[in-house]
Formats: sequence, C-alpha cells, structure tokens
Amino acid sequence: MQYEHGELLGAAKEYIALMKESGLGYFRIKNDKFEIELGEKHPPMAPPPMQMPFPAMPTIPPTQQASIPAPSTECPKPGNIVSSPIVGTFYAAPSPEKPAYVTVGKQVHKGDVLFIIESMKLMNEVTSEYDGVVAEILVNDGETVEFGEPIMRIE
Repeated sequence: MQYEHGELLGAAKEYIALMKESGLGYFRIKNDKFEIELGEKHPPMAPPPMQMPFPAMPTIPPTQQASIPAPSTECPKPGNIVSSPIVGTFYAAPSPEKPAYVTVGKQVHKGDVLFIIESMKLMNEVTSEYDGVVAEILVNDGETVEFGEPIMRIE
C-alpha cells in the first residue's frame, strides 16, 4: 500500500514543528497508515548514572598498629540516665540565689524536680522518673544542651 507523498510530508512538517516547540531531539510515531521517525536514527541513550568512587581505606603501618587502643570492654556505669527533653540551657537551681534542686549523693523520688531547661524564654522543670540517688551530673550550670543529651545519672 502506498501513501501520497504530500500526506507524509505534511505530517512530518507538523511533527517537526511540535519537536521544535517542545525541545524534543527525537520523535517516533506509528499508526495504521505510516510510521515517522525524526531525529537521530536511534534515540539518544540516557547518560549512565554518575558513580562516586569509594574512598580508599586508610592503612596503618604495622609499627603504629600496636599503639591503637583496643575497644573498651568496660560495662557502662549502672543506673538510669536522665536526658534533656528539649534543646535549651541547663540550670541546676530555680534561680541564681537559690540552691540546686539536686546534688550528687542526694536521694530523689519519682516526680521530684531535678533541674530546669530554659528554652525560648520558658523555664521547663524536668522531674525524675526514677527513685534513687543522684550519682553523677554530666553538664555544668548554664550550659547549652541538645535534645536527648544525657544530663545526670541516678542509681
């Protein structure tokens, strides 16, 4: 079956105009009357994905290997860690003139105020979830703390 040269040429011109408008570099259409392929013979291949080289693993000369400390097999200290519930500033006392809520060695009970975290001009009291003795205070008064940062240990 043959088609009019003008019919194919007219369709090709329409598709070329569409390609220019849309910025396409390759176009192929096939219907029951004809098939038109415009652009490169084969559509351009997508560039291969960029691969990042793996960095070389550092090597340690045998003379220095002996000086590397072995991983610690020490068990973590016993007790419960009280962490900061928010980002802010740690205060051990309700005001500079008043004593700290708790000190190392003080007995605490669930619900006792342990410290304050100031965040956005709000003073947030942090209470104990544990009964026990304050074994360690891990930050200094007035120090900025992050969410989840350990503040004290209660045994």
